[in-house]
Parts: sequence; structure tokens; C-alpha cells
Amino acid sequence: MAGKLTTHMIESAKVPSAGQTFLWDGELKGFGVRVGSTGVKSYVLQYRSPDGRLRRSVYARFPVFSVDEARKEAIRMLADVTRGVDPADVKEAKRAAPTIGEVCDWYLKEAEAGRLLGRRRLPIKASTVRMERSRIDRHIRPLIGHRKVSGLKPADIEAMQADIAGGKSAADKGKGRGRKTTGGSGAASRVISTLHSMCEHAVRLGVIDSNPAKGARRMASSRRTRRLSAIELGKLGAAMRLAASRDESPTGLAAVRLIALSGFRLSEAQEVERAWVDAEGSAVHFPDTKSGAQDRPIGKLALAVIEAQPEIASCPYVFPSDSGDSHYKQVPDVLQRLCISAKIEGVTAHTLRHTFGSVAGDLGYTELTIAALLGHGKRGVTQGYIHIEEALREAVDRVSAKIADLLDGRANSVRDHSEMDGGGRLAA
Repeated sequence: MAGKLTTHMIESAKVPSAGQTFLWDGELKGFGVRVGSTGVKSYVLQYRSPDGRLRRSVYARFPVFSVDEARKEAIRMLADVTRGVDPADVKEAKRAAPTIGEVCDWYLKEAEAGRLLGRRRLPIKASTVRMERSRIDRHIRPLIGHRKVSGLKPADIEAMQADIAGGKSAADKGKGRGRKTTGGSGAASRVISTLHSMCEHAVRLGVIDSNPAKGARRMASSRRTRRLSAIELGKLGAAMRLAASRDESPTGLAAVRLIALSGFRLSEAQEVERAWVDAEGSAVHFPDTKSGAQDRPIGKLALAVIEAQPEIASCPYVFPSDSGDSHYKQVPDVLQRLCISAKIEGVTAHTLRHTFGSVAGDLGYTELTIAALLGHGKRGVTQGYIHIEEALREAVDRVSAKIADLLDGRANSVRDHSEMDGGGRLAA
């Protein structure tokens, strides 16, 4: 065909009764339009690949692309050919490129098998993988799981972050009273951290070429500094006593009390096993925590909670599930119902843990001591103590006794100037 292809030429092109016909541009060699028997008209580029093969690439639809836009794209593709890049290979690579959902599948499979190394060059912890699976299934898959990794940019990741912060997610937290999908900057930032870490592993092991989350800015999240006041601890204790007289789970109530009196993390309290408890040494030997294996001091009153729990011979957990084949998992639900009853807001298991540390501070203990009580992985914590087992036992007894007094209505102030009585409790 002589002359340039025009919109009019393409619009007036006859549709073949069968097969396809081509209209070729008279100025740019290889650039043309394919007309199918269904009336669909597509831009094509015919060229010699770098290895000498004659190839034809269909790359855009008319009139979605104008003739001028299609011509510019054809020129760009021909320039790639002169540089040794075959447009057909590029197109095939994009088609074969994994989606974020497929990368998620790969990551979870490898991490659960212990083949991916995390902190300290050790396999990623099972608890971490469970948490990341939750973020993946709740947020990443519903929002961008269908997207090709190669097509994502930092702007897309930041847009997803904004959606999560605003509570947008196609997945629900699951079954249970009061459960719903929630957002917030903290949750959104943690999801982006999971995505970034997952993709870094995938890049390192050759699954994908680049990390789409690299360069995406994460939202700042405020630190969780909520603590319960002495009055709120009293209200929570009253709600626990009322719930115990009704139909609340005694296992759940005991687990909530243990967290309040020990400062344990939610996962540590729910998953604690009887074999880990050293009553004589006033310690719990956690084989794995957020900061690695730890021996955590535990007070007499917290130990009493553990020792009061009925044993199930076939179950190793202090707080077994109703079926007895796993550990109890409903502490957040129980705590939520207690707080509704007590009319206190913004309380999580972490709030109880933070309250434990705050009460320790109110009683005059140093940051180093508080870090040891809570099992914080601060460098030099253990090195800072020499023969301090007895001092830590005294501290943890004092803190748990003070919190017990506040929960049980025997005290109404954290800063009472009081001494330990013979039973290991603070006098009100």
C-alpha cells in the first residue's frame, strides 16, 4: 500500500468472510493492521528477530490506540529489535510473569518448609509465617493478588497501603463475635513490610526480577502506648468476676488474668505449655519467642493461675482448646467482651502487657529490669545482670501482686507506698 495508514482507511477496510486480511503502511515497513472475520481490527508489526526469524506481533487494538499512537509504538519496538531485543519475547515474558498471588503461594510454601532464612540467618519462625499468612490472605491477595509483579510500581503499593489504612479489604477477619476487617496506619504499614520482605526473598532466589515494594514509603504508625489506669484495672477485675458468675469461658478468663499478671505476649500466654513452667525456679522456659529462646521470670500469683488450670493428659497446653487437641485461641474475644462490660475502650492483650511494664516503672524499677521482666530483646540485658535471679523474682512478684490487688479491688492506686506481705502480695 502506498502512503501512510489513516483512521479512515482502517474504518473503511472490508471485513473478510473468513480468515483475516492485512493493511500495510506505505512508509513504516512492517507496520500494519489486521482485520479479522469478526470485524476486530488490531495493529501488527512484522519484523526480523535478532536471530533472523520473520515474526509478526499483534500489540494493540483499533480504535483503542489511535494510528499515531500505534505508529510510535511500532517505531519503539523496531528500535528494540536493532538493539537485539525481540518484542515477541518481551511480550511472552510479561505473559508468563508471576502474579503477586503466585509469589505469595511460593513464599508461604518455602517459609513453612523452613527453607527461607530470616533474622539471625535462621529459618523464619512458624509464628511469623502464620502472621504473614494472615496479612497476605486478608489484604495482599484481595487487593493486588491478581496483578503481575512486573506491572506494579511503588505508587501501586502506596495506593494499596492507603486502602488498607482506610479499612478497604475484600477479606474478613473470620468467624467470631464482633470480628471485622479493620485498617489503620499501623496495620497498613505492617502489610507493606510483609510484602517487601516476601518480594526481597523472591528477588534473591530468582523468582522475580525486582521488588515492586522497594521505594514505596510506609505510613508512620503511632506506638501502642495505651495502659490501663488503676481505676480501669479495677473495672476490668470487676467485669472478670461478673463474667465468671455467668457463661464466660473460664479458660479465657484465666488466660486474660495470666497476661495481666505476667506481661506475657498474647501468643506466649495462649501457647504456653506445662513442660515449660518451672514453678520452683519461678520461671517459664520459652523455647521460641519474638526475641528467641528465653527464660522469663514469673510471679507467684501468675504461677497460681497456671497451676489452677485443669490438666488434659493428651494436651501439653496450659490453656487447651475446647476440643483438647490444640491451645486456646479466643483470648481477644474474651477480652473484648470484658471491656464492653467494664465500659473501657482501646484495650488489647498488648495493652495488658504494656500496663505490666508501666506498673513496674511506677514501682521504681529500671528500664533494664523491666526489659528483663517483659523479655524484650534489648542488647546487653542479660549481660547487665550478675547473679540477679533473686532480684528479678522479687521484682516480678511485686509487680504481679500490685496488679492483682488492683484487679481484685484490694488497692485503688498504683503508687501506693506499701510492702510485700507474707503471701507475696502488696498490702493495700
